[in-house]
Amino acid sequence: MKKVVVASLLAVASMASAAGPLVAQTQVNLGSNAQAASGGVQLSPAEYKAYNDAISQTTPQTKASAIEAYLTAYPQSPVKASVLEQLMLAYAAFDPAKTLDAADRLLQVDPNNLRALTFEVYFRKQQGDQATDPTAKQAALDKAAEFAQKGLAVTTKPADMSDADFAKVKDAATPVFYGAIGAAALNKKDTATAITNYKSELGSVPVAQTQTPGVLLQDTFILGQAYYQSTPPDYVNCTWYASRAAAFAPEPYKSQMLPLAKFCYKKYHGADDGYDAVTAAVQTNLNPPADFKIKPAPSPADIVAGVISSTPDLSTLAISDKEFILANGKPEDAAKVWDTMKGKSVQFPDSTVISVSDTALQVAVSDDAVQSKTADFIFQLTAPLKTPPAAGAKVTVSGTYASFTPSPILITMSDGAVVEPKKTPTKAPVHHPAHH
Repeated sequence: MKKVVVASLLAVASMASAAGPLVAQTQVNLGSNAQAASGGVQLSPAEYKAYNDAISQTTPQTKASAIEAYLTAYPQSPVKASVLEQLMLAYAAFDPAKTLDAADRLLQVDPNNLRALTFEVYFRKQQGDQATDPTAKQAALDKAAEFAQKGLAVTTKPADMSDADFAKVKDAATPVFYGAIGAAALNKKDTATAITNYKSELGSVPVAQTQTPGVLLQDTFILGQAYYQSTPPDYVNCTWYASRAAAFAPEPYKSQMLPLAKFCYKKYHGADDGYDAVTAAVQTNLNPPADFKIKPAPSPADIVAGVISSTPDLSTLAISDKEFILANGKPEDAAKVWDTMKGKSVQFPDSTVISVSDTALQVAVSDDAVQSKTADFIFQLTAPLKTPPAAGAKVTVSGTYASFTPSPILITMSDGAVVEPKKTPTKAPVHHPAHH
């Protein structure tokens, strides 16, 4: 099953859900025309006017330009951190590269600024998602994850921010951080770390937010992919999270997600029946309930036992079924089938040649062997072939069952020979006496 690719942002960018708390600014008390108020910041009248003119601009472009001019004129401004925050937010509306530059400058002044860390994570992850060079992609994702780890470690609020505002910013930033760490890990096939962080991402928000189109719903699906890509694959959890995402995704994303969900279900269960129960369960649960179970498909040995018990005459089984039993059955079941075969001479038309030597011809007889281009029969030749067939050629071969090895299945035939196709005899030309 190939990895399913879903549009990167579904319908809503991740920053949209966090926009309110991240854009809301901590107010800086500047006093009145340079007069310092209690707890305020003192600015000269000239600087106060330049500051006020800059932050009062009404479009992101003019505001960014005015703030840059202000910072050039007053590089040691006592409100530099606050101004850089506003510069970062202005650039975020139209220039990702300059947004990152502003965030870098802000973090030099305030290393624990959650808003700056969130913008670093979001835009660097975006760079990684858009990169086509694998090395550049991983580097960008790793950088986003590095800033995300720093963001998760921030627990102390700024002195000029209320507890409520800090909690809002932290709540908005947390899923962004976990999602970036998960993406970086999954891209380098660290599925365990990816699963842990994607689950933390989904668990850090109200459940209702995971049901609306956006990055959280997309990451629910990617969590399913991470379970599928695990070693060994976790088909149950893959089924759950891919189905959960598909249940709430709009088209065309639903149709892109369902194939993985159903593939994992069928790989575990063996068939499509019963999938409706999964569809119903994911509607009301983010994670699988404790009593959620998918009945596993019968093991190959169980399938063999069923065939043995339901087939009165084992010699009537198709050759592919016999091979399956010899390869997967318990020794006593394989012996029952082999007893119907050993010592008997057979002929196989349309066998595909895998390789040929003076003493043996290896061919693929069953459909699985033909598809995988592997030999499931070795015919020990009684004499070298006068005209050896080429690999891939179709031949009719005959021989006597001699022995087999179960895994991978390989049946050895004695007295092997290639049966030449019958040629239709041509009639001798009839000569009629000339008429005179």
